[in-house]
Amino acid sequence: MLTTIKILAGLLAVYLLFCAGIFAVMCQPPVRFAKAIARVPGPLFLVLPFETLWSVARGGQVRPGDAAPDFDLERLDKSARVQLGSFRGREPVVLIFGSYT
Repeated sequence: MLTTIKILAGLLAVYLLFCAGIFAVMCQPPVRFAKAIARVPGPLFLVLPFETLWSVARGGQVRPGDAAPDFDLERLDKSARVQLGSFRGREPVVLIFGSYT
């Protein structure tokens, strides 16, 4: 019985360390995260609390009703950069992040 408990404790420790490692990778810049996560075998995502870790690591601090943090992006035609703050108080802005695919 004691051996079984030691084995289970060891497996739990390895699982928690692996989750902590995945969380640390999620906190890295997107390019570094993509390179690291590409090496993780697909079936492993079935046993990891991936969505929970991702929500905590990348969730940010913006809540509904808060002003969006200022940032700038290059225009599609690459002619200039547009800063979000330049629209503040002038006109409504809709921000859509994600993919339509």
